[in-house]
Amino acid sequence: MPSSASPVVRRVRLGVELRRLRHRESLTLEQVCGRLGWASTSKLSRIELGQSRPDLADVLDLLDVYAVPPDRRDALIVIARDAATGRGWSKALGEMGERQRAYAELEASAARIVEYQPAVVPGLLQAPGYARLRVTAGSLLADGVDVEADIRARAVRQEVLRRPNAPHYTALLDERVCDPGGLPDEVWREQLSHLLAAAELPNVEVRLLPRDAAPHGGVHPLAAFSYFAHPDPADPRTVLVETLTADLRLVDETDIARYERLIDWLSAAALPAEKSAELLAGRLGGPPVPRPREAADAPLPQPS
Repeated sequence: MPSSASPVVRRVRLGVELRRLRHRESLTLEQVCGRLGWASTSKLSRIELGQSRPDLADVLDLLDVYAVPPDRRDALIVIARDAATGRGWSKALGEMGERQRAYAELEASAARIVEYQPAVVPGLLQAPGYARLRVTAGSLLADGVDVEADIRARAVRQEVLRRPNAPHYTALLDERVCDPGGLPDEVWREQLSHLLAAAELPNVEVRLLPRDAAPHGGVHPLAAFSYFAHPDPADPRTVLVETLTADLRLVDETDIARYERLIDWLSAAALPAEKSAELLAGRLGGPPVPRPREAADAPLPQPS
């Protein structure tokens, strides 16, 4: 998996920077497009919203219009190149479907990931048998799902937790996520063992929210979500909110601040990682799985 900045993140970052520059010059979309001879404002609007892969020549033209000084110009050109080229991302993520690709791009470039799940184990922590059941069940609601390709893609995504510069990952799971829930016994036990092994990685925390947990003010999330922060603090923090048919991507700072507050409240209500591991091991009927040697030596990255 690539570890460079996600092109999706860089597109959003570039769009924010270009919009600020336009506002600084007190120019409208129509005025900028008129100066550049662009037929409509939709092209510039999509660039500013991070919705399209920018052409470097277009970005250079915009920087000329905004009279950006050389040092700032060079920094923005680096961001534009990241947003435009992808640096091998397409090859690495080629087999993934659109929804998995969105997660994989953010996971691979993140310094910190926090996931909340009320009902299922997150993809980064799914054992093979559990993943097969989840993907097969999901295929009942969507046409054309390649179950085997989806399972392989999840395995590729999970490599991000074991690479040398792995992100700091926290899973906040409702306690019922670890119930058998009608799973075959061998699948359930494999999944619990897999969770315990992942929790032994130095950059991973698995924390359970007890059934009677009461987050601050009784606030409970209405849906599963994933939070991503990046090594460059100027890159936009992102939240993906999971729905049945698509994932809502949030980058607005007000939205992100609310989710960060929610994460704090959920974390305060959750069991510590050590207590969560003891609970999982007790259900499995044995001690926690020993930490793999290579994981023990891996450096713990600092959240941004």
